[in-house]
Amino acid sequence: MILVGDSLGEVELGHDSTRSVTLDMMIHHTRAVRRGVTRTHIVSDLPANTYRNPRQAVKSSRALTEAGADSVKLEGALIRQVEAIMADGIAVMGHVGLLPQTAQEYRRQGTTADAADRIAADARALDAAACFAMIVEAVPADLAARITAEVTCPTVGIAAGSACDGQVLVCTDLIGQLPDPPAWLTPRADVFGAVREAATAYTEAVRRGEAG
Repeated sequence: MILVGDSLGEVELGHDSTRSVTLDMMIHHTRAVRRGVTRTHIVSDLPANTYRNPRQAVKSSRALTEAGADSVKLEGALIRQVEAIMADGIAVMGHVGLLPQTAQEYRRQGTTADAADRIAADARALDAAACFAMIVEAVPADLAARITAEVTCPTVGIAAGSACDGQVLVCTDLIGQLPDPPAWLTPRADVFGAVREAATAYTEAVRRGEAG
């Protein structure tokens, strides 16, 4: 499964948050991913302010599926929107815990008993609405384990411990494409370092009068 996430606004387009991502941006990137995919299921994020009501949610979801997405993802327990999108024949992935589109700051969620209960309740509501899976982001590992036990659909964790059914990472973080990856993960490559090394070597070669 490939998630075309609105995090592309930050890691590819230079925006300060995902809130600057537009539907047109998501359509563009979804089409690009679809051109390179032959069999993998593609999930595309509904960007901020494109699913404020059920009618808008359906229209935005149609645009993403027409661009090549197999399903869409939205943040929070917006059950009316989820039901409307699915009634239109489009599968929906849920998202609980840290919700970057509306969060005031990126920090771990569900660290108090009340907050944990609210997040777990949102997860159960999305599960009851028949989401085929859900992202569980930036919550304590015990809360992620609790949610995974309480819902029937698969959970996919990010910064939420190892108890979820699956895991997801932003690709640029995974491969070390940017100089300052999140503190909670270990990049599996150093693409930033490799690019810098290659650029430095090329610059030195040009200064020596070499071409190509």
